[in-house]
Amino acid sequence: MSAYQKLGRDSSARKALFRTVVTALFDKERIETTEGKAQEVKGIAEELITLAKRGDLHARRQALAFIYDESVVKKLFENIAPRYTERHGGYTRVIKTGVRKGDSAPMAILELV
Repeated sequence: MSAYQKLGRDSSARKALFRTVVTALFDKERIETTEGKAQEVKGIAEELITLAKRGDLHARRQALAFIYDESVVKKLFENIAPRYTERHGGYTRVIKTGVRKGDSAPMAILELV
């Protein structure tokens, strides 16, 4: 058994998917997606928030290497990360919401705590 879900994509498409979903999560702070994508993206988002809590230039450049939008990185470092200074992990929450009507895919809400 693999340590991650392939989500029906090759590695480059999977990485691009994670980048867009993480960017949307930090931009909107709450998104609805499939359970599999939510579980995979949760770990990446937690790592990026921990990186943003460091707050130095190197951390900002590492975040810019993953997140597409510079304004989202600015929001992550200036608004989101300071909320979690006293918290050691557990920055995101996955709430299962049922199945999607079209293909019965299990859906979930991924949000920042």
